[in-house]
Amino acid sequence: MPMAADDIANMIRAAIPDADVEITDLAGDGDHYAARVVAESFRGMSRVAQQRAVYAALGGRMGGVLHALQLTTAVPN
Repeated sequence: MPMAADDIANMIRAAIPDADVEITDLAGDGDHYAARVVAESFRGMSRVAQQRAVYAALGGRMGGVLHALQLTTAVPN
């Protein structure tokens, strides 16, 4: 069963409380999403470290119940 966009956003916010999370269903199938995650706590982290933090928040669901996630991370301006 695919993950709901709200579930993805809530998991990310639970692990990264200061995150502003936007989830977009790319294919309308509940299986291919884009996520934009902006968090002050990312400041000083490399882009790879930021993305690893988001994937860690998803608790191993990538490649399983969550098939595809196009991920963009940033710090606030």
